[in-house]
Amino acid sequence: MQSGLQANPTPGPEPHGHLQGDGMLQELTTDQKVCVRNYTKPAAEQAGWLDPSKVRVDHVGFGVVLGEDKKKFKTRSGETVRLVDLLDEGMMRAQAKLREKEREQVLTPQELKAAQEAVAYGCIKYADLSHNRNHEYVFSFDRMLSDKGNTAVYLLYVVTRIRSIARNAKVSQEVLRKYHADNPITLSSPKEINLAKALLKFPEVILEILDGLSLHVLCEYLYNLSTYFTDFYDNCYCIVKDKTTGEIVSVNYSRLLLCEATALVMEKGLHILGIKTVAKM
Repeated sequence: MQSGLQANPTPGPEPHGHLQGDGMLQELTTDQKVCVRNYTKPAAEQAGWLDPSKVRVDHVGFGVVLGEDKKKFKTRSGETVRLVDLLDEGMMRAQAKLREKEREQVLTPQELKAAQEAVAYGCIKYADLSHNRNHEYVFSFDRMLSDKGNTAVYLLYVVTRIRSIARNAKVSQEVLRKYHADNPITLSSPKEINLAKALLKFPEVILEILDGLSLHVLCEYLYNLSTYFTDFYDNCYCIVKDKTTGEIVSVNYSRLLLCEATALVMEKGLHILGIKTVAKM
């Protein structure tokens, strides 16, 4: 996490040949930027360790994490907060959140455990990555565990919601693939078009984060994509059921494919952020 690194003397890059890579990222606080630019990189070049024409070297700066009192995030005794302690607390709070919503009544013990871990670890990672890394941010478990707004919990919920659509329609991914092989996705509604356009922006977002090394751009994209999906799903029926019997009358396979594409992009985006998705939550 951002708060786990201290402002120690800046180390220089090791000889490039030892790393066997074509790029190097130095993750240091933003106040080390001048040191990296004026001393570390020039020294590495003069020592023959770094050839800027062959190796990309970037200083990935980050701001400090603040407590809810707006002071540097520390324990009550004034010590640096350990990540392992945050993860343990995250697990306890995630379990309480899931039980508050009585999810233990609909999930198996294994599914509940998987959801607990996804929420606990995902909310901490996402809170750190969803902010501009150069800025300070306030650490708040209550905000992280909210199922509304730009949080990991909300995005995980959207993914599980999407996955439940085809499952409720009793349509497997294999059936969708066969349908897609012979039929194009048709976009007749403005909500469908908006969602499709948002999906097409994913490659641009990946290039942008590779260029600027700022993962909050991906977080913003995933949140915006989830809102486009919600708008689409609330207005475009994927499954039509008989109002009396509840039996499925018709399935719009084109829209199910749009749901599948959205789920795949969101799962891939969360994977890049190091967040594991679950089928049920």
